[in-house]
Amino acid sequence: MSTATLPDVDTRPEGTESTDDDAPEVFHYVQKNKITESAVTGTHVVALCGAVFPVTKSAKPGSPVCPDCKKVFEGLPPGGEE
Repeated sequence: MSTATLPDVDTRPEGTESTDDDAPEVFHYVQKNKITESAVTGTHVVALCGAVFPVTKSAKPGSPVCPDCKKVFEGLPPGGEE
């Protein structure tokens, strides 16, 4: 029985770019009660702009915000948690 070492192979699909921090370009506005559920279970959330995705990152203060989400949020009536 003999063993051989396989050559290094890049298995990423063609055109796939990778970054060191894998940070999203912008963060979206999502219902607060859905964020934790998505992060734990992997279910998808729907942002105010209509984007659908699983929550994988937390936004830090000063993070770029989706302009479409921001526009929708600013058009909502005041209210929220009491």
